[in-house]
Amino acid sequence: MKVVANNKKAYFDYEVIQTMEAGIVLSGPEVKSIKNGRVNLVGSYVYVDNNNVPLLINAHVDFYPPAAQIQKNYNPTQTRKLLLHKKEISSLAGKLKIKGLSLIPLKIYVEHQIIKVQIGLVKGKKKWDKRESIKKREIKRKIEQSLKY
Repeated sequence: MKVVANNKKAYFDYEVIQTMEAGIVLSGPEVKSIKNGRVNLVGSYVYVDNNNVPLLINAHVDFYPPAAQIQKNYNPTQTRKLLLHKKEISSLAGKLKIKGLSLIPLKIYVEHQIIKVQIGLVKGKKKWDKRESIKKREIKRKIEQSLKY
């Protein structure tokens, strides 16, 4: 499994409750661009609409230059459909009705030549939770440095 893009900001801003793997509907040039690592997940989220269709919103997939003739009016942040089973979609839609929960893409990776998105059901962290995670990270870093010397 080759990780193409990782949403590090999501792990800092949110507490991940549950993760799930989803396929994504892409055009040919978008696949090439993602496999080259030209994708950014910061600021993107997943929305389940009224027809129970999960959509990836605001994920930035860069323009693929060799496909200039095909991609004349290309929008890099267009809405993309995610592929999940009906049971998974209905369970996510039910959990999203709980106040404070959201769906965020955590990473995009290639598995057996197929592009997958790992989405997470998350709850926002408070300011003191962020300070606590920073403190834990710094303590861990100091311990590792002292073990090296």
